[in-house]
Amino acid sequence: MILFLLDFLSSSWGVKVPAVFAYFSTRMILAAMTTLFLNLLLGPYVIRKLYEMKTGQSIRVEDCPMLVALHEKKKNTPTMGGVLLLFSVLVALVLWMDLKNSFTLLLFVTTVWLGLIGGYDDYLKLKYKNSKGLSGRKKLLLQLLLGFFVGLYTLWPPATEAIHKGEWFSPPVAKEFVHKEEHPLTTQGYMSRYYVPFYKDPALLLKGALMSLGVFLTMVILAGSSNAVNLTDGLDGLAAGCVMLVSFVLALFAFFSNHMEFARYLNILYIEGSGEIAIYLSALSGACLGFLWFNGHPAQVFMGDTGSLALGGILGVSAILLRREVLLALAGGIFVAETCSVMLQVGSYKLRGGKRIFLCTPLHHHFEYKGWSETKVVLRFWIVSLILAMIAIASLKFQ
Repeated sequence: MILFLLDFLSSSWGVKVPAVFAYFSTRMILAAMTTLFLNLLLGPYVIRKLYEMKTGQSIRVEDCPMLVALHEKKKNTPTMGGVLLLFSVLVALVLWMDLKNSFTLLLFVTTVWLGLIGGYDDYLKLKYKNSKGLSGRKKLLLQLLLGFFVGLYTLWPPATEAIHKGEWFSPPVAKEFVHKEEHPLTTQGYMSRYYVPFYKDPALLLKGALMSLGVFLTMVILAGSSNAVNLTDGLDGLAAGCVMLVSFVLALFAFFSNHMEFARYLNILYIEGSGEIAIYLSALSGACLGFLWFNGHPAQVFMGDTGSLALGGILGVSAILLRREVLLALAGGIFVAETCSVMLQVGSYKLRGGKRIFLCTPLHHHFEYKGWSETKVVLRFWIVSLILAMIAIASLKFQ
C-alpha cells in the first residue's frame, strides 16, 4: 500500500518522494518495527479479551500425566494468541510489501489458510470439553492441499500463467551464476533446482516427469514445517524464540538473493523480487519478538495452533520459494529434533510392544521429566537454535 501511495503522490501530484522508502532494506526494518509495536500495543487488549472468552489452555495427560503437576498453573492461561501475531504480520504485508508481487500473494494465502485451520482447531478444543480439536488426518490433508497448490503454481507453467494477470503476480524469475556468467531461469527452471548449505551447485535437478516429484516435496516440506513448529510450541516462549531466529536467517538469504551483485559474489541464485520474502520474514521476526513480551515465562498468553501452524507454514513456503529447504532444516534444527522425537517415540511404542525411547515427547517434555526447569529447557533450546542459525549464515561464505 505504501508503494501505491508513493507512486500516486509522485505521478499525480508531483510530490518528491524519498527513494529510501522503495529500498527493500528500509521496508524490512519498518515491517519489523510495525509488527513489534503492534504486538506490544495490542497485546494487553487481546489478552484481556481472550481471558473474557475463557480460552484457557488444556493440559495433556493421556500419556504424560506428570505434565499436570508441571503445568498446573497454565490451565487458565488464554490461548489463540496467534491471532495477534498473524494480524500484525498481515498489517505489515499490506503496508510495506508490493501487493502485485507473486511472493506476496503466496505468503498471504499461506498465512490466512493455515491461520484458519489452526483457529478452527483451537475453537473446537475450547467449545467442546475433552475435544482434541480437528483430527490430525484432516489437518494434514488441508496442509497438503495448500502445498499441492503452491507446488502446482511454481512448477507447472499453465498454473503460473493462469494467476498472472497483467502487471499483477508476475511469475518469479531467477539467474544462476556459473563461472560468473548469468544463466536466466524461468520460474519452473529455478524451482526445479534444490540446493544444500556449503555447496554452490544444485544438489538435485528435476526434469520432465520428475517435476511431479517437486510438487510432492513441496507438499511434504510445507506440511512438515507447519507441524514441526506446532510440536515445538509447548513451553513458554520456546516456539516464538526459535521462529524469530530461523525467520531472521531466511530473511538474510532472501535479501542477498534479491541483489544481483551479492548473489554473484556469494554464488547463490539471484531471485527477482525475493526481497518481498525478506520483508515478510522480518515482519515475522518482529512479531515474535513483540509476542515474547507476553509469552515469556510465566506466559500471559499462548499462540495456540492458530499461530504455530501458520508460523511454521510461513517458514516452509519461504524456504521453498528461495530453494533453501535444507537450510531451513539446519537453522530450524530444534524443530527437526522435536518432530523426530515424536516419530521415534510412536515408532518405538508400536514396534517394540509399548516400549518408549523418551520419557515424554516432544523432546522438551523429556528434559522436563529429567528435572530441568522450564526456563532452563527454553534457554538451552534457544542457545542451540542460535548456534544453528550462525552455522546456517556461515554457509553463505563456505560454499
